[in-house]
Amino acid sequence: MPSLSRRPLFDLLLLLTAAISLPAHAERVAVAVAANFTAPMQQIAARFEADTGHTTVVSYGSTGKLYAQIVNGAPFDVFLSADQDRPRRLHDEAHAESPFTYAIGRLVLWSPDAALVDADGDVLRHGSFKRLAIANPKTAPYGYGAIEILDALGVTAALRPRLVRGDNIAQTYQFVVTGNAELGFVAASQLHDQSQGSRWVPPQKLYAPIRQDSVLLARGRDNPAANALIDYLRGETARRIIRDFGYGTED
Repeated sequence: MPSLSRRPLFDLLLLLTAAISLPAHAERVAVAVAANFTAPMQQIAARFEADTGHTTVVSYGSTGKLYAQIVNGAPFDVFLSADQDRPRRLHDEAHAESPFTYAIGRLVLWSPDAALVDADGDVLRHGSFKRLAIANPKTAPYGYGAIEILDALGVTAALRPRLVRGDNIAQTYQFVVTGNAELGFVAASQLHDQSQGSRWVPPQKLYAPIRQDSVLLARGRDNPAANALIDYLRGETARRIIRDFGYGTED
C-alpha cells in the first residue's frame, strides 16, 4: 500500500503550493484620494486587491480638506492629491516620504445641453447662461485651474456673479448634472462615460498643468499594503487605467 503512505505528503505539497500563490501577509491600507480621481481609483483599488490580496479603505474629498485631516492626525497611510503643493508640504513637514506624480489632470468646460458650449469656448464671453460651476479655487486645484482659464480669457470679473463653487470637483460635476448650473469646468475623467451634451477642451496654455502627486504617509511606512499600493500606482496596470480616464501620465 505505498501509494497510501505518500498521500499525506502529496496533500501537504498542494497546500504549500496554494499558500505560495497568496500574499504572505495581507494587510489593509487606508487611502485619502482627491475627489476628481474617484472613478479611476475605484478601478485601481479593485485590481490592486485582486492582484495582491491586500484590502483598501478609500476616503474621497477635496485636496485641501484631506490635507488638513492628515496634518491633524487622520489615520491614512497613502495620500493621492490633486496637486503637488500639499504632498510636498507633507514631505517637508516629515509627515510623508518623497512625492511622485501619478496623474496629470485636464479640465473640460461641459454642459448637458448639446447646443450650449461651442468648440472655441466663446460661450464664456457671449453666452446667456445664469450659472457657471467651478470647484472652490481655495481648496481644489481644478477650481484654481478654472480661474486661471477665466483670467486668461479676460472674463473673470464679468462672470464672477454667476459662479457657483463646489467643495470639490465631484460636487461641481453634480451641480451641472442636476441643472443647478447650466455648465461648468469639470475634470476630463468625469466625462469618461459621458457622450451627451457639449464641451470645450481649453488649450493647456491657458492654465498650469494639474500635476497630481501621491505620497506614502508616515503612518504607512511599515505597512506592506501601503508600500505595495505605492508600487502599484507606478506600474503599467494602474497607469493604463489612469490614461483611459483622460489623465496624462509621466513617461
